[in-house]
Amino acid sequence: MKIIAVNAGSSSLKFKLFDMPEEKKLVSGVVERIGLKDSIFSMKQNGETVKEIVNIPNHTVAVNLLLKRLVDKGIVDSLDEIQGVGHRVVHGGESFKDSVIIDEDVLREVHRLSDLAPLHNPANLVGIRAFQKALPDVPAVAVFDTAFHQTMEPVEYMYSVPYEWYTKYGVRKYGFHGTSHKYVSIRAAAMLEKPLDELRVIVCHIGNGASLCAIKDGKSVDTSMGFTPLAGIAMGTRSGDIDPAIVQFISEKEGKRLDEVISELNRKSGYLGLSGLSSDSRDLWEAVERGDQKSILAVEKQAKMIADYIGAYFIQLGGCDAICFTAGIGENASETRKLIVDRLGALGVELDYEKNLSRGKETVISKDTSKIKILLIPTNEEVMIARDTMRLMNQN
Repeated sequence: MKIIAVNAGSSSLKFKLFDMPEEKKLVSGVVERIGLKDSIFSMKQNGETVKEIVNIPNHTVAVNLLLKRLVDKGIVDSLDEIQGVGHRVVHGGESFKDSVIIDEDVLREVHRLSDLAPLHNPANLVGIRAFQKALPDVPAVAVFDTAFHQTMEPVEYMYSVPYEWYTKYGVRKYGFHGTSHKYVSIRAAAMLEKPLDELRVIVCHIGNGASLCAIKDGKSVDTSMGFTPLAGIAMGTRSGDIDPAIVQFISEKEGKRLDEVISELNRKSGYLGLSGLSSDSRDLWEAVERGDQKSILAVEKQAKMIADYIGAYFIQLGGCDAICFTAGIGENASETRKLIVDRLGALGVELDYEKNLSRGKETVISKDTSKIKILLIPTNEEVMIARDTMRLMNQN
C-alpha cells in the first residue's frame, strides 16, 4: 500500500511517499516558493536529489506536478497505486483528540480553528483541497500537531486567567510537535526494550522551533509550548516564556502596535535576538568558539530554560526513565546537548562525552552509571502520518 505524507505551508509543500506497512520510503521532496517567481521543485530518491526551477502559481499546480513526476520517474506505474494521503494539520483545538478521515465536516472545523493557527491551518487546508482535486477517490487523513497533548489534565492546560477566556475563546495550553513527541516516545520504548505504558519519558524536540514534553505511560502529561508555539523555551527566533507585561511596556516605549511587538517576539528573539547574529545554532556555536559573549549568552540561556523544564517534568512524572533529544539541533548539536545535560547533575544524569559526538542516529549517549538514560532519536513525523493514515483506512 502506497501512502503519501504531506505537509503544506503557505508557499511550500513537503512530501514523502511510503510503501506500507513496511514503512519503506520510496521518495521525498519539497516544492518551494509556490506562487512566487522561480519556484523550486526538489525530489530525492535513493540518496540523489533532482531540482527543477519551474513556474508553480498555486498548490494545485504543485500537486499535479508532483504526481506527474512520480509517474514520469517510474516511482509509481499509475496514480491508482496511491491508496492514501496523510496531511499534517497544525491545530485541532479541543475538537480532535486523534487523527481523522477527512470529510467536509472535518474541513469546516479545521477552518473554524484557523483563529488559533492563522499562519498554518489555512495553508494546510489549501494542501488538502489540492490533493482532493487531483486524487478525488483516495482517502485522506488529517494528523494534528495538537492531538497528542489532548491527554493533559485541566491543571496542566488551563491558565490562571478569567475562566470566560477559555469558555468563550478557547484560551488554554494546546502544545505542538505532538506527532514528533509521540514517535520519539515509541522509539524510546523500543530502544529500552520496555513497554511504553510503563515508561516516564521527557522528549526534547529542539529545532528552530522547540518544545519539551513529559510523557507517562505513552500519554502526554505536560508540554512547554502553550496557546501558541511562542511559549516555552527560547528558540531560533522565538522568545519562549517571558513576563507578558513586557508586551505593553515595549509597545508604549517604542510606539509599536501590539501585533508588531508579538511579531518581534516570534521572529526577532531567541537565538537571533540575544546574539544579534543568527537564528542558526551552527552560526552561534562558531561564534562561541571565537568567544562572542552574546552568542555564549544565547546558547546558555536556551540550555538553562530546557534544563529547568526537565527538572520540573522530572518532579511532575515522579522520576524519569529517559531523556530524549530529537529534531535538527537535538539530533546533531552535541555541544547543545552537553550544555543542557551538564546542568542536570542533581538528577544523577551522566553524559558519555564520546557517545554524545553521535549525529542523526538512534543511540544511547549516557554513561552506563547514569540514573536516567539519555537517548538520541531522529524524529520521523512523516512515518507517523503514514501509520495513522493506514490505521484509519483499515478501520473505515
